[in-house]
Order: sequence, then structure tokens, then C-alpha cells
Amino acid sequence: MPLTSDPPVEQAVPQPAVPQPAAPQQAGPAPADDPAALKVVPVRHPWRWAAIVVTAVLIAQFVHGLVTNPAWEWEVFAQFFTARTVLKAVWVTLQLTVYGTALGFALGIVLAFMRLSASTFLRWVAFGYIWAFRSIPLIVQLLFWFNLSYLYKRLDFGIPFGPGFVHVDTMGLVGAMGAAVLGLALHQAAYAAEIVRGGVLAVDGGQLEAAAALGIPRLRQLRRIVLPQAARSILPNATNEVISLFKGTSIVSVMAIGELFYQVQVIYGRNGRVVPLLMVATAWYVLLTTVLSVLQHYVERHFAKGATR
Repeated sequence: MPLTSDPPVEQAVPQPAVPQPAAPQQAGPAPADDPAALKVVPVRHPWRWAAIVVTAVLIAQFVHGLVTNPAWEWEVFAQFFTARTVLKAVWVTLQLTVYGTALGFALGIVLAFMRLSASTFLRWVAFGYIWAFRSIPLIVQLLFWFNLSYLYKRLDFGIPFGPGFVHVDTMGLVGAMGAAVLGLALHQAAYAAEIVRGGVLAVDGGQLEAAAALGIPRLRQLRRIVLPQAARSILPNATNEVISLFKGTSIVSVMAIGELFYQVQVIYGRNGRVVPLLMVATAWYVLLTTVLSVLQHYVERHFAKGATR
């Protein structure tokens, strides 16, 4: 008889494992929360494809008309595209653009910093210049400088409001080319000033404060800190202005200067081939504008170093 009152523990006899029947597969669609079972339907854009087809057809029709319409007179275009007189006119157009751009932006930089000056007088002088030259049409400015000798027979240099010691005859002082360059440059300076001022204002002022705290001279701050960063904002708008000036040189034809558009007018005035000669001028404008756009791309990429990754 056991000494304890607990009942005896019976050993459990192991039972053989009975295989469980497999759960029947669920018939019907997959559950909605299973991403792999979802059917992906690409977004359709019927109107986009319709617009592409219509645009492609219009472009094809336009190109077909250019090629097959005899009124374009492409043989006349090919004859005058590289004619000596046309090439000389293209060179005159480039000269007007380069001189007008260089002088205009040089004066525009001065005007921009005058507007940013702490002097109220300098700010108002610069504002008055920009207001006046943006308000007066370019053709009026060109004709004014072309007729300078009519308004002033001579220019005297000496004591202000007093006697003059040096006298300059204005009749031979400003010729047609000089008047064109002067008018284009002064007109361009008004727009260049606002472009440069906007670029300078886009630079974070905290960088100038940090440069001043390090004792960097103001001229060096401008040359090494402000202008390189401002150039990123200035370049796109400045290139647009250069291209506008390049095409705007056609307006100096009123002064009988042999630039591209004037020379084309002279040629078709003689032979009556208006359309092909206008296409000659158009092709040269498109070609040179494309070159300027490519130069803009590389210059912008140069100044964008360190700004993008």
C-alpha cells in the first residue's frame, strides 16, 4: 500500500497518429486583399493619342507643302542663301548684335548697382533711365540718334553752363552705324539692368553677411560670391534679350544700314522674288539663334557646377 494519499499515476499509452484529411481548396475568386491576384489595367489616354495623330498629320502636310509647292522657289533660295551680299549683311547684323550687347550689358550692370545703392539719388537716376528707355519705342530712339546733328550742331566741352573750350561738330560725329549701335546699346541697357538686379537679389543675403564677418573686401564679395551665383538667374533672361536684340537689328533698316533684312529687301525689290528672299533671312535668323541657344546651354552648365547633383 502506498504511503501517500495521491492516487497512482497511470502511464499514457501512445496512440498511433491518425492522418487528418486535407482541407478542401476554397473555390471562387482570390481574396481582395491579395496584391498578387489583382489585375493591373494600364491607363488609357485616347485623347492624347488623338492629339498626337492630328499634330503629326498637320506637320506632315506642312512639310509636304514646303517641298512640293513651287511658289517657295527653293532654287532661288539656294542661289541667294550664300550670296556675297547676304553674307556681308549677316556680318553687319552680327556686329550690331555684339556691340549692342556688350555696351548694353556693361551699362546695365552699372545701372543695376545704382538701383541697389544706398543712395536715394542714384536709385532714382537709374530708375528714371530705365523708365524712359523702356517707354520710348526703339525705332524712335534710333531715329533720334540718327538725327542728332539736326538738334545739336556741335558739342561743347568746358565749364558747365559756361564757355566751352573743345568743340565737336556733330555732323560727322555719329554716322548711321554709330547711331544704330548707340540706340541699340542704350535701349538694351534698360532691360539688362533689371535682369542683373533680379539676379543679384536672388543671392542669399546671409552669404554676404558671412563674407563681411570674415573680412572679405566688398569688391571681392561681388566678384567671387555674388556674380557667380547671380549668373545662374541672369543667363536665361540675358540670352533671351540677346536673341531679341539679334532679331531686333532688322529695325535699323529704316536707317538704310545694310544689315540682313535690309539687304534682302533690296534684292527682292530688284528681282521680285519676295518669298524665297524672305526665307533666306528667316533661315539665317533661325541658324544663328540656334547657335546662341547652344552656347547658352553650355554656359549655363558651367555656372551650374556645384548647384545640382
